[in-house]
Amino acid sequence: MIAYVTVGADDIARAKRFYSAFLPALDYGLKEGPEGLSYALPVQPGQHPVLPDFYVKPTFNGQPATAGNGAMIAFEARSQQQVRELHSAALAAGGYDEGQPDFRASYGPHFFVCYLRDPQGNKIALFSNDPTEPGRED
Repeated sequence: MIAYVTVGADDIARAKRFYSAFLPALDYGLKEGPEGLSYALPVQPGQHPVLPDFYVKPTFNGQPATAGNGAMIAFEARSQQQVRELHSAALAAGGYDEGQPDFRASYGPHFFVCYLRDPQGNKIALFSNDPTEPGRED
């Protein structure tokens, strides 16, 4: 199981605007500190943390942050409508479109996804794969 994912950012305030436009809607809470942003899902009393956590940090070596070529981070939304809403919110918060919300022929019939780039260039996917919603062939 993946415990956490970290992306680098040169402008933490700009990254916060972008990620806070959609992660709270997916139940991620935010803790800020001098080391950057920490987004985590809520932990119920007596339960183990729900993983993975998501961190946005300045680079450790002080060099400019760069996006991984071929790397992508996907967050699951509750519905196709939420994918649309969060895509719009992320664009309004400084993200860049990499693929409008829609079905993709290479995925299953209910896999509804959009692709974004955060202000640093990291590729982000927001998806829903709910078989109770209309599918690509419906």
